[in-house]
Amino acid sequence: MNPADANDVRTVEYAITEKPWGREQLIVVTEKYAFKRIHMKKGVRSSLQAHERKLETIYVVSGRIELELIDDNGVSTTCMYRPDESYTLLPGIKHRVSALDDTLMDEVSTPQLDDVIRFEDDFGRKS
Repeated sequence: MNPADANDVRTVEYAITEKPWGREQLIVVTEKYAFKRIHMKKGVRSSLQAHERKLETIYVVSGRIELELIDDNGVSTTCMYRPDESYTLLPGIKHRVSALDDTLMDEVSTPQLDDVIRFEDDFGRKS
């Protein structure tokens, strides 16, 4: 390695996972955290899901989403998020995201990326 390159820690390749509702671009995952860029297509929604261990914060970069939360009694509440707004979900919270526009979001979370319990899914996916 050239000494001039020793301080160059940039990443130029990212794992992209196509999803039925858009795609996820994994920027980094470490022992302590993960960072993903999420692209959702207008008119689609994620599965109704929860996480056992994963804590996540979502920041809306562009577009609009509706976040649905369902409490332990099955009562649903929704809230719309626009660019420069964010929310944090603790483990165990049942939730679903609907894209009201083509939407770009950043997600920072704990590293348990496969920690997904699906309760409903428009695309027939299982946990």
